[in-house]
Amino acid sequence: MPIKVVGVLLAGGRSHRMGGGDKCLSKLGGRTLLSRVIERAKDQVGPMVLNANGDPTRFSSYGLPVAADVIAGFSGPLAGVLTGLDWAAKHAPSCQYVATFATDAPFFPNDLVKKLHNLIQSGAMLACATSNGRHHPVFGLWPVCERSALRDAMTEDHIRKVDVWTSRYKLGIVDFPIHPVDPFFNLNTPEDMACAEDFLTRIE
Repeated sequence: MPIKVVGVLLAGGRSHRMGGGDKCLSKLGGRTLLSRVIERAKDQVGPMVLNANGDPTRFSSYGLPVAADVIAGFSGPLAGVLTGLDWAAKHAPSCQYVATFATDAPFFPNDLVKKLHNLIQSGAMLACATSNGRHHPVFGLWPVCERSALRDAMTEDHIRKVDVWTSRYKLGIVDFPIHPVDPFFNLNTPEDMACAEDFLTRIE
């Protein structure tokens, strides 16, 4: 990597549509979604941290540090971004950026971070992914130096949507192809899990 990046795996949600519990521990093709996300992310970043709330020991077998949201009340993925920025500043101070990955989307591109960073080099402040006409702001690259600004946005301006915060910056967008599968297909329901099993036959 031309830059030092912390990988933040976002698993702070409550997974209501999947019946509750830790969606990232659901199994796809005999492996948990979390293990698949770790495998895809590990060669794109340096240190990794799992953003998850509750008892961290349930993830102990993965060997990753676990950081709970620094903003209370299940405040969405933006709280996970801030949590990752704070973790990077404290535990990986040589890293300039945080790359965030949703742990319910196990097919994201192997060159995601590289392409996002290319936009930063071209003058963007932040960078996110799109596919099939849809934005995927949880797959983004965020400068650690903006963590105070994000904290203020969340605590003083009560911003909770990623798109609202990114609208304050010059945002770079990378559009990814959707064949053979949409790389940002995320698994919210048991029906989505069934579709993902079919997708595995196309890419593995």
